[in-house]
Amino acid sequence: MCTVKLDASLFILYTLFMSTNPKILSIATRQVQIGERLRAVRTGRGISVRTLAGKAGFSPSFISQLENGQVSPSIASLERIADVLGIPLVGFFNAEPSERSQIVRFKDRQKLNSSWSRAKIEVLGPMGGPNKLDAVMITLSPGGRSGKRPSAHTGDEFALIFDGQISLTLGSETHELNRGDALTFSSETPHLWENRTSQSVRIVIVSSRFTH
Repeated sequence: MCTVKLDASLFILYTLFMSTNPKILSIATRQVQIGERLRAVRTGRGISVRTLAGKAGFSPSFISQLENGQVSPSIASLERIADVLGIPLVGFFNAEPSERSQIVRFKDRQKLNSSWSRAKIEVLGPMGGPNKLDAVMITLSPGGRSGKRPSAHTGDEFALIFDGQISLTLGSETHELNRGDALTFSSETPHLWENRTSQSVRIVIVSSRFTH
């Protein structure tokens, strides 16, 4: 009983310390602000809000709200927008200098949250270097799903169920996948990830980098 109280006290002190030290908090979370990155990529390519919205199948107001941090997109929505911009999903993250180590420490992972999908996306590989693969870990909370309906985008994907159980609708079929299961499929096949369980699930997805 004493050990439990001590552990709880230490946890509370640690939480308070982290929350009151912005510098340490930013290093620990590396949270990505999707709106800022979207605007930077869009303007860098000389694409207007209206043009991006039309090609991605969204309203201009949705894109504006997204860039201003007023809405949270689903994973599928981010993939559709990335496809139009000619970047992979990880293109929304800050690229690291190519001369840096190819090792990505756990504490240095960049993270992006999607409250709509009830998901967290973490970059597992270095960015901005010569490598041709992009790897992410997606954590879906109970009830989380990649989008409203199956969607498709450019590329091929390898997926490994790292932990938990997930339902994957791929084309006209739905598969129940468990920890350790893996598959490779074309991203052009409409697909939808759904966590229908009461536990979080983690999926590692590796895709080939593409350019338009």
